[in-house]
Amino acid sequence: MSEPAIQIRGLEKSFSGFTLGPLDLTVPRGAIYGLIGPNGVGKTTTIDLMLGMGRAGAGTIRIFGLDHVRDEVAIKRRLGYVSPDLNYQPWRTVDRVIRFHRGFYPDWDDEYCRRLLDTLQVGWREKIANLSFGARIKLALIVALSHRPHLLLLDEPTVGLDVISKQQIFAELLAAVQDEDRTVLISSHGLTDIERFADHVGIMKDGKLLLEGATADIVSRFRVVDFLAAAGFTTAGIPGVFVQEQQGDRWRVLMDMEGPALEQVKGRGANEIATSPVTLEDLFVGLMKERRDVAAVA
Repeated sequence: MSEPAIQIRGLEKSFSGFTLGPLDLTVPRGAIYGLIGPNGVGKTTTIDLMLGMGRAGAGTIRIFGLDHVRDEVAIKRRLGYVSPDLNYQPWRTVDRVIRFHRGFYPDWDDEYCRRLLDTLQVGWREKIANLSFGARIKLALIVALSHRPHLLLLDEPTVGLDVISKQQIFAELLAAVQDEDRTVLISSHGLTDIERFADHVGIMKDGKLLLEGATADIVSRFRVVDFLAAAGFTTAGIPGVFVQEQQGDRWRVLMDMEGPALEQVKGRGANEIATSPVTLEDLFVGLMKERRDVAAVA
């Protein structure tokens, strides 16, 4: 079995009022891995630490088996990075941006770069100041892809893009990972896009990873479950149950069907049980809106 593209173990980083981790995360080689979670849960911090921007308080990050601190230069030659925060203004024009970055990568593919510029409709001599926000994201993607990296780290790469531009970018990303040795980690709030695009997913909450695995497997194992229960019923202590709504004797929960949750809920007197499948967006919202369990009252 090949070594993972990214392997994070026990990662911790503390700021004022926020702690990331301990975080364990594994991105298989050849995967398109969607890292999702609300604002402020540590997605960008995790990516920044992979890139060597800041120092972790604890834990390890290995990329293609290399240590992210000791082997920083070797790792950066093998990865591309896209973020809305990238600023190309100092280079003034697109051609100067590309000429500058091309010098760092012996494997830079000029023909591929020209094709990307044409496909994504970014002008060679266009002024950076005249580019729309979406066009600047496209330029960042062109720079990231043109040296054909083994790993792409994409932090909100579709922010500010219209539907057609999104489709163009996803088409290029899918083409880039046809080679099984190429891997993408994408942090995004576009859950519909992630569900279509990512074959693996990790869901973060409060600085920790709640779930990760193959997208289809994670989504298929959860259900929304509606049931009736008498006064005094509680789901407290039942693993894999996330309360969504409770009014009188009526309950709606998000439930992990792989565990013993359903049988335990039945064993506590739940009846008239109905289940329905979820999308990735349903699952995400359900995990984020989990409410404190309150026993049903008469």
